[in-house]
Amino acid sequence: MQNRMMDLPVVQKNVLEAMRTKQKPLTGKLKELEERAHEERIPIIPHETVVFLQFLLTQVKPKRILEIGTAIGFSASLMAECLPEDGQVVTIDRFDVMINKAKHTFKQMDNEDKITLLEGQASDILPEIKEMYDFIFLDCAKSKYIEFLPICLEHLRVGGVIMIDDVFQGGTVFEPIESIHRSQRAIHRKLNELFDKTLNHPDLTASLLPLGDGVLLLTKLQEDIVL
Repeated sequence: MQNRMMDLPVVQKNVLEAMRTKQKPLTGKLKELEERAHEERIPIIPHETVVFLQFLLTQVKPKRILEIGTAIGFSASLMAECLPEDGQVVTIDRFDVMINKAKHTFKQMDNEDKITLLEGQASDILPEIKEMYDFIFLDCAKSKYIEFLPICLEHLRVGGVIMIDDVFQGGTVFEPIESIHRSQRAIHRKLNELFDKTLNHPDLTASLLPLGDGVLLLTKLQEDIVL
């Protein structure tokens, strides 16, 4: 569960410290979960991303959210708190350990009525999904982002937002591929392909943000987008 990129800040350390300590803290059980994850070095979205995600969801006002990459269920629980009474989060994960931890989280948070956990490979589940979503959060295998993005766009309403987490690889994604360790080159290529196909796409608005290990935001401007 360890992630070596957790310790490679992409902004100055004093700025990072301020973003993580001076912004409004979580409360209640979510705060406890966040603190426990940090103590146990379990990768979850960092606090600057937490605060931004809360802000963003108050602007987008989604009723249906799709998440790919449940992990321990922290971000799904955070997003569920931002939904209206009849809102729903659908989240997908393939790892049994994470699925069990997420189920425990949802039970502890008492939000099982707002969160549907789909178990299995996203590549198998996504083609079977029929619903449309207002907001999609991608936080799974980085090399799979570009593979999952076309079908996510099909299931995103016009004006909806996709938030893709951890796209900077500690800043190394912008370095020449020759300088990247061979074990990381596939991720490096796929993330750069993601940037190439989205940042200047005429039917998307795109923005890169230095939150955590980097966030890519996309807004769908029209139906039938071809990457």
